[in-house]
Amino acid sequence: MKLLAIDGNSILNRAFYGIKTLTTKDGEFTNGIYGFLSILLKLLDEVRPDAVACAFDLRAPTFRHKMYDGYKAQRKGMPEELASQLQPLKDLLMALGYQIVTCEGYEADDILGTLAKSSADSGNECVIATGDRDSLQLVGGAVSVRLATTKAGQPASTLFDVDAVKEKYGVTPEQLIDVKALMGDASDNIPGVAGIGEKTALDLIMRFHDLDAIYAQLDTLDIKPGVRTKLQNGREMAYMSRDLARICCAVPVETDVASYLPKPADQQAAANLFARFEMFTMQNKWGITAQAAAAPKTAQSPGKSLRIVCDGIRPEDFAGQPVDVVCDFSADSELSGAAAAADGTLLLLDGEAARRLLVSAVRLRVWSSKPLYKYAYKNQITIQNVAFDGELAAYLLSPTSAAYEMEQLAAQYEVAPCALEGEVPERYASLAARGALLTPLFDKLTDLIAGAEQDHLLFEIEQPLARVLASMEHEGFALDTDALREYGVDLDKRLEELQDGIYQMAGHEFNINSPKQLGDVLFVDLMLPAKKKTKSGYSTNADVLESLRGKHPIIESILEYRKLAKLKSTYVDGLIKVVDADGRVRSTFQQTETRTGRISSTEPNLQNIPIRTKEGSRLRRFFRARPGWKLLDADYSQIELRVLADLADDQNMIAAFRNGEDIHTTTAAQVFGMPELMVTPLMRSRAKAVNFGIVYGIGAFSLSQDIGVSVAEADSYIKNYLAHYAGVKRYMEETIRLARENGYVTTKFGRRRYLPELAASNKVTQAFGERVARNTPIQGTAADIIKIAMVRVFERLEKEHLKAKLILQVHDELLVEAPQEEAAMAAIILQEEMEHAISLKVPLEADVNMGENWLEAK
Repeated sequence: MKLLAIDGNSILNRAFYGIKTLTTKDGEFTNGIYGFLSILLKLLDEVRPDAVACAFDLRAPTFRHKMYDGYKAQRKGMPEELASQLQPLKDLLMALGYQIVTCEGYEADDILGTLAKSSADSGNECVIATGDRDSLQLVGGAVSVRLATTKAGQPASTLFDVDAVKEKYGVTPEQLIDVKALMGDASDNIPGVAGIGEKTALDLIMRFHDLDAIYAQLDTLDIKPGVRTKLQNGREMAYMSRDLARICCAVPVETDVASYLPKPADQQAAANLFARFEMFTMQNKWGITAQAAAAPKTAQSPGKSLRIVCDGIRPEDFAGQPVDVVCDFSADSELSGAAAAADGTLLLLDGEAARRLLVSAVRLRVWSSKPLYKYAYKNQITIQNVAFDGELAAYLLSPTSAAYEMEQLAAQYEVAPCALEGEVPERYASLAARGALLTPLFDKLTDLIAGAEQDHLLFEIEQPLARVLASMEHEGFALDTDALREYGVDLDKRLEELQDGIYQMAGHEFNINSPKQLGDVLFVDLMLPAKKKTKSGYSTNADVLESLRGKHPIIESILEYRKLAKLKSTYVDGLIKVVDADGRVRSTFQQTETRTGRISSTEPNLQNIPIRTKEGSRLRRFFRARPGWKLLDADYSQIELRVLADLADDQNMIAAFRNGEDIHTTTAAQVFGMPELMVTPLMRSRAKAVNFGIVYGIGAFSLSQDIGVSVAEADSYIKNYLAHYAGVKRYMEETIRLARENGYVTTKFGRRRYLPELAASNKVTQAFGERVARNTPIQGTAADIIKIAMVRVFERLEKEHLKAKLILQVHDELLVEAPQEEAAMAAIILQEEMEHAISLKVPLEADVNMGENWLEAK
């Protein structure tokens, strides 16, 4: 049999520091648990063990503490956000069927050693999973070690057998004990021999085999006199350190591998814990299918029942009362069925019956309204009475969740499904399960939205916006594919020319897209100064190449090659692949993706079309209006700074905007202490960086890097800025204070961003939380304003009976496509509705331009 022996504390520690801060809606930290489970899943897949043992340390002193009172004496205790995850993790592992192994007086390492030795002695294989190298001494024969890490949030491990240890260190696994005896271990406060480091320790053991051999012939060894003196003076410490470093393999724990065979998971207990941690995707990965049990004291009563009726519906039967609906769609976005709960009945409807319900005058509470509106536009029907959208409500209540599925939310909010009376046809099984949750879940979400004072945000902004986004997805954006293909051919020619030039400067051909080959060319062949080197070779990322500008002409060519290659692959080839038969590109606008409330665009991402570079902005000319139509492009002017002026109630900034001053020139005059007429373009540019940097909580060092000045200069810019805009300084201080007090910040419209980072003990994590606290009310309010503008523009165009359509939103920019004869009127509507979306202490300004294509209109 094969045993996987896990160093629980070590893996949890690696997971905790390798995964960004994660918490539940109630602030319980979960990143360590999430990372541990991810690592364990990967280990189970790679190792395929028969048995699994999870060894953990106890808080009690071990035999090593009794041997040496300085052992681990310098170590700080676990941060509370990590310590709080230890017992919940153990509970979950046991619920998943794995055995926890501890033993007072011993460490997890000792338990691993005991299990490994016993397994090997009984003819079994043992794989030790740990984040520490201490266990490498156990490698040999049937025992191997997987060093687990988390890289960029993803689990990874490195396998060590005897050969791998020898290749890495030049000694055998057992000799690593003597290496540590000489060099010590600062992390465990094992003293070793004073003055002997790793390099010397490894050399001594490689040459003289072990500690006993060294001290047996110390006077005659071929070593430096200074090293000999250190060894002579440190003999006692060396032997004590060896005893401290050697893993005990005789811990009194169960050693029969068969006793660690996983038990069947306790589905209910595991589901309850996954629900508590809000890890529903992870729950699915572990194959836990049970729904979390609702706590009776807080859950909706499970006593309600619904009588099942299939396909029979008369909308007039439900007049005056809401009907709760969840729909299914086919791959081509056609309505394939629905479950509707009302008046003690659960209606299971086919596509046609569902359509009749949706277009009726019945008041609807639905799960996810945007697909319904998109279906309506496609089929030229009207859905006009959506009163509540459960998915949007769930998003507002928990904007950091990875997904919003009814079953998961029911578990999260402890909502019990209604009992179903009658037989459920197989084709309706999934719909019926969700239908049983509709009313209790919607009631719960409605109460929570009211409690969070987010009614206006849901009913006046998010829900109307869903119809707008559905219309934008339906309309799409015309793309001149012939011209785009010609541009692609031009890019190919230029890429070929650049490639030939790069080969000539390098002296040979190579794969420019291979970081390893490019690194060898730059840092070995051309001997340019290298910045970073990893196991796979030299780093050639964008920052490295930017730092090498001017060092060799090949750098400029490589940067240009990369820029054009991305344009070709991502935008030219990528866009051509997704053009529909009518020549229009249709993006999907995600309403529940971002934490700040911004809308995101996917498949393709039209919000990411480059604009800052000349080549990138040229792509916009291929997006065109229909023949005989015009594109109208409106962009808010400095909306985030205007929001900042309003939120901070900063009188100087308010006055500048009200007087129509250029805010960056005004700021430059104050920062540099001179009249506005003497402000140079460079000064304005630096003031602009300060203006926007302040919004993101920029520090002196980062600002100095951004604008190319000393840290002292950057610090003086920030201090002068905050002295002039004192209201901004007060706003930032007050916002962070309230964020710590409440655990979240809000936009002007009540959108919340929860900030567990502020409660972390890690200063870097806290600093991140403070930056988010300062920025979110500004960026989030700006996002809310553009959403209001979208709804107002859309509804005004409808009210005026215009053919013009809103077709795209890119951050603070809106695009309308209008017939030539409506263009002037549509432009007025676009500007008016954007500028009057909200009344701030400063005026909103939107610039509107018109053209045949996006570049021309911009």
